[in-house]
Amino acid sequence: MQIKRYGWMVVGFGAVGFSAWLLYHELQGLSLDELWESLVAISGASWLLCGLATVAAYAALAGYDHLALRHLGRRISWTYKTVTSFTTYALSHNIGASVFSGSIVRYRAYSAKGLSAAEVGVLVAFCSFTFVLGVILLTGLVLIFQPNVAERFIDVLPLEASSLSGLFLLSLVGLYILGSALTFKPLRIGNFSIYYPRLSIAAWQLLIGPMEIVAAGAIVYFALPEAGNPGFFTVMGIFLIAFSLALLSHAPGGLGVLEIAFITGLPEMDSADILAALLVFRLLYLLLPLAAALFVVLGFERQQLQHDARSVPLDPGSSQKSVHPL
Repeated sequence: MQIKRYGWMVVGFGAVGFSAWLLYHELQGLSLDELWESLVAISGASWLLCGLATVAAYAALAGYDHLALRHLGRRISWTYKTVTSFTTYALSHNIGASVFSGSIVRYRAYSAKGLSAAEVGVLVAFCSFTFVLGVILLTGLVLIFQPNVAERFIDVLPLEASSLSGLFLLSLVGLYILGSALTFKPLRIGNFSIYYPRLSIAAWQLLIGPMEIVAAGAIVYFALPEAGNPGFFTVMGIFLIAFSLALLSHAPGGLGVLEIAFITGLPEMDSADILAALLVFRLLYLLLPLAAALFVVLGFERQQLQHDARSVPLDPGSSQKSVHPL
């Protein structure tokens, strides 16, 4: 466990270092004044839209936990699920190695509500798969309706290859829905079994997964200027690639990975404008939620300590009453 934990940490910081080196060569001529001018040029209306997109993204993330608990047949209050989901993603998005760090936060929160370690493991896997399902669905749609997005990163693939890739990805989603509809046999890994969710839950996954990704990508889109902007679908396609690379890199907050991916994918836009938009994204989607999540964690741990203190008697012998004859 220690090797896995520190191994991902090394991978994450290695990705940050490599991305920083690439950014240094890409942005040698960029000054802080140019970046500041791009940042202050973002209108109040754009900031408002970015804020609303952030709320929508975290609301969808809360839906991940809600669906997972429905799949497990567990009833927990909406408030508790929402706060747990918010805290989990606010921390894991910034720390990196999101599956590992998210598992720790969820186990601490949901074990306090009576879930076993196995149930928390299923919940984490379900939430991760909901995200992956959303990425596959959106990527398939983007490759079909906006196939030239792939050319921004890979020049050797023809447009037909991108469209066929999109159809293949959508067929995988269709196969998953078919498995839920026909209740295919569970996937068994040793003593561990993964069951297909009910069709109604799978249908909600197809809505909530893409909703979170679209809302997160919309933060960047609304913060970008109109000049040179290739449009929402292209920006969304680039965001899918950039965000997926950031998660795979396990870099804390995808630091450097998001920036180099967007600068590569948007050559027609000014680099200062791209960096300003990503600063807005990091502020609203990563840093402010992280600050709020730290207060939630501190409050939860304080509550647990108080609960444990009340559960332990001050005097071990005080629980046994002395009985005296009359």
